[in-house]
Amino acid sequence: MTKHARIIEYIKNLKVGTKISVRQLASHLDVSEGTAYRAIKDAQLAGYVCTMPRQGTIRIEKKTDEAIIHLSFAEVANIVEGSVLGGKTGLHKTLSKFLIGAMEVKEMDKFIEPESLLIVGNRKDAQMLALKLGAAVLVTGGFGVDDEVIKLADKTGLPLLSSSYDTFTVATIINRALYKRLVRKDVVRVKDAMVPDPDYLTIDATVGDWRKLYKATRHSKFPVVNKDMRVCGIVTNNDISSLDDNVLIKDIMSKDPIVLTKDTPIAHATRLMVWEDIKLIPVVENKKLVGILTKKDAIKAFQQLSFQPQIGETVDGIVMNRFSLTKIENGVRLRGKTDPVMLNPQGVASSGALMTIMANAGSEVFRVQKRLDTVLDSCTVYFTKPVQLEQDIEVEAKIIDMGRKSGKAEINVIYEGNLVAKSIISVRVIDR
Repeated sequence: MTKHARIIEYIKNLKVGTKISVRQLASHLDVSEGTAYRAIKDAQLAGYVCTMPRQGTIRIEKKTDEAIIHLSFAEVANIVEGSVLGGKTGLHKTLSKFLIGAMEVKEMDKFIEPESLLIVGNRKDAQMLALKLGAAVLVTGGFGVDDEVIKLADKTGLPLLSSSYDTFTVATIINRALYKRLVRKDVVRVKDAMVPDPDYLTIDATVGDWRKLYKATRHSKFPVVNKDMRVCGIVTNNDISSLDDNVLIKDIMSKDPIVLTKDTPIAHATRLMVWEDIKLIPVVENKKLVGILTKKDAIKAFQQLSFQPQIGETVDGIVMNRFSLTKIENGVRLRGKTDPVMLNPQGVASSGALMTIMANAGSEVFRVQKRLDTVLDSCTVYFTKPVQLEQDIEVEAKIIDMGRKSGKAEINVIYEGNLVAKSIISVRVIDR
């Protein structure tokens, strides 16, 4: 096991809530501080630790997909630029919900639940009640906190946080963070479509070994791994041809192939496979093979994205919800109004919003007219002109060229009978 892997494994085995330092790790495991620092950063990316200003790095519970929409109290402290006054041992815990303490204390016990977060100002009685009921406390306005409250937070292991922001601002910040988590959770990723624990060949395998594996599985493409399970190549039936059984796989494989991680969005993986014409990509975790993604599975998952119930809206969705679509000869027409969300700081429709509309119109014209799923290959915008708020605009997209694997469409944006934006987009067709 490498030094890096040994440090990661050590961190994973630490008790949740343990404080970690570069110097302590380096000394305990007899490695350089640089090696310890890089391992801590990788552990943070993997979700095993969290680093907080003025608090240092602590071991946290790695979140599952089901828990990803929740925020830990350590993350709350970070996003509200707050400080931890007490209950540090509970920073790794996640809040189930938060509430604002704007009511009489005698009414609060009906709403405060364990693992929730009470956002409140300089109200000792409310702070004490929340901690006694199993909830963490976030004190707003930069107020100080009584020593009795701090002692109770430490005793119960419930975080007592403080922020200089007012209550409304804090609630808005937390809501925004939760919203981003909802959108992130909704993204379909490689791990949702990959084949786990795939068949593979080792670096010292032969063509004869490939033929045996092919006969057993009827698959013709396999990742090639070294003794540490790291992917070092791909071998396919095209590489084998009529070679002798004794030929080594390492001499004929395609070396240093593209790999994906489990958390890569499936949309990115699909576009990559379409652009590069790749039929199979290995999936790795900590640089070791954990699965494979086939082009067929990637496309199937990608095509199902449009049927997924969206919890949070994306920029494209927010913009395109303002438009209705109708089919026209060899094209489509979108009608809608310029919305405040589409404006730039000068108060007119931004070029980015117009680009979003044109790109989506281009995708729709191939879907409606040719029943094809496509990915954007390139877009040439010839010009855009200002369009004011709450103005009716039309977007016409027409196919001007169609091949077996690609196509082109012309997009025109019209306002009051005048052309205000024009572009040509090229797309690649996703195989069904």
